Amino acid sequence: MRTDLIRKTALTAAGLAFTGGAIAGPVTTAFAAPTSSKPTTQTQTDRKGGHGERELGVRYEAQPNFYYCGPAATRNALSVQGKNINVDDMAKEMGTTEAGTNSINDITPVLNKETGKNDAYRSVEISTPDADAKQTDQLRADIVKTVDDGRAVVANIAGTSTDTDGVTHSYEGGHYISVVGYRDNGDTVKIADSADPNTASYWISVEHLADWIATRGYATS
Repeated sequence: MRTDLIRKTALTAAGLAFTGGAIAGPVTTAFAAPTSSKPTTQTQTDRKGGHGERELGVRYEAQPNFYYCGPAATRNALSVQGKNINVDDMAKEMGTTEAGTNSINDITPVLNKETGKNDAYRSVEISTPDADAKQTDQLRADIVKTVDDGRAVVANIAGTSTDTDGVTHSYEGGHYISVVGYRDNGDTVKIADSADPNTASYWISVEHLADWIATRGYATS
């Protein structure tokens, strides 16, 4: 199960390295601190129509610690189906530790279990350092199909990307996000990001997302 979807540099999905019990690297501020207040809630509206766009309703929650991005992204993704699963329970099923969640292949079975279908989700790998046109087209088609089915995509990303508002999002060691909508026939997609409730959602081009996923993978219908 711990497969080729892991970045070849062996960085963990949580994006953190440990040395002598200390967190090394500059990415620690990208992750939500342990929650001491009620989780942030955000609801989007379904805008399905004949204009190549759809946005699913998300009951958003920020991740409660720096290494729960995998369970949190999965929880946010499942919330569009009206489900509310405890992140601690999902973390146990995924084998999440303080080193993070190993790969998208540890998340796909949980999505299938909670969706109630063994084949609701499958893992797709983008193994190259950068996504090519074919891989980007496949990601676009997968997002449109999954969102049209009323489900969210979960993606394992790494590196830095810029959203449509020009805001930079950096997860050099890795991170998990949910894709919960699209517009322009899938050329632009909506992200639910558990790392920081102040940037809970944003839009990004599918080309940028594909390169963000490169060397890792995503779970899709």
